[in-house]
Amino acid sequence: MKNKILTISALAMATAFSGFAMANNGLIAIITPSHDNPFFKAEAMGAQAKAEELGYTTLVASHDDDANKQDQLISTAIARKAKAIILDNAGSDVTIGALEKAKKAGVPAFLIDREINKTGVAISQIVSNNYQGAQLGAEKFVELMGGEGKYVELLGRESDTNAHVRSQGYHDVIDDYTDMKMVAQQTANWSQPEAFTRMESILQANPDIKGVISGNDTMALGAEAALKAAGRTDVIVVGFDGSDYVRDSIIANANIKATVLQPAWDQAQMAMVQADKYIKTGSTGMDEKQLMDCILIDDSNAKKLDTFAMK
Repeated sequence: MKNKILTISALAMATAFSGFAMANNGLIAIITPSHDNPFFKAEAMGAQAKAEELGYTTLVASHDDDANKQDQLISTAIARKAKAIILDNAGSDVTIGALEKAKKAGVPAFLIDREINKTGVAISQIVSNNYQGAQLGAEKFVELMGGEGKYVELLGRESDTNAHVRSQGYHDVIDDYTDMKMVAQQTANWSQPEAFTRMESILQANPDIKGVISGNDTMALGAEAALKAAGRTDVIVVGFDGSDYVRDSIIANANIKATVLQPAWDQAQMAMVQADKYIKTGSTGMDEKQLMDCILIDDSNAKKLDTFAMK
C-alpha cells in the first residue's frame, strides 16, 4: 500500500489509523504543528518522503500547538503500535508526560525543531541552532539599518523555547549598537494575521520606525502586508525560517530583505533516518541533542532556496 499523508483532527485519528495496512517495515507517526505554516508542512513532507523511501507506512497529523490534542495523537500512535514517532512538539514542558508514556510503551520518539526540557525521554532531539541563526539575522539587520534608527521586534509564542532563544540571539548583537532603539516588542504567536494586526497598531504609535526584526517568516509576512497597506516601502524587515514566500519577497526587493534558513526538510529526513537505524539496531549512534547550523538568506543566494533547503 502506498504511503499517504493525512492531516486530521485528534478525534478522527483513531478511525484513520484503523484503515491503514502496515507496509513492510511498519507505521511511523509524524506529528507537527499546523500545516498552514509552510515550515511545518515542509517538515511533514520531508519526513514522509524519507519514510516512504525506507519502506514505512506513514500517518501525518497536526496537533495545532494544542497539548491535549498532541497527547491524544501520541496515545493513538501507541495504540496502533507505531514503530516510531517523529514529533515537532506542542511545548517544552507539556510534551514530557506524553513522551514518557510512549517510551514506556516501547515507541521511540525523535524530536525535530523544538526541544523539550528533559533528556532521556526522546531518542533524538534534532534542532536548528537558533541562537547562531538569530545572530546571523541580527548582524544582517544591523547592516541593513546602517547601525541606527528605531525598530520593532515581533516575538513568537511565549511557551516556545525557540522564541526566547532567537530573541536573545538578536539582542546580543543589536544591543551593542547604541544608536539603534527598540520602540516596541510584541508577541504575535508565530501568526501572520496577528502580526498584521500588531504591526498596524505599532505603526500608528511609532510612525518613524525604520525596521522590523521578526521571530519567524510568517510574522515577517504579516508585518510586510501591514507596511504595504500603509504605503511604507521604506521599512526594512528581517525574518527567520527560510520560507519560499519570504524568498520571493527578497528577490522582488520588497520590505523583507533577509531571513535565516533553518533546514526543516533536511532536519526531518535526518530524524527519519535515525528512527530507521534505531528500529533496526537499537541505537542511532548519535547523541540525543543535535544542533544544525542555520544559513543567512539575502539577495545574494535567495534564488537557491526551495522548500526550506538550498538547491
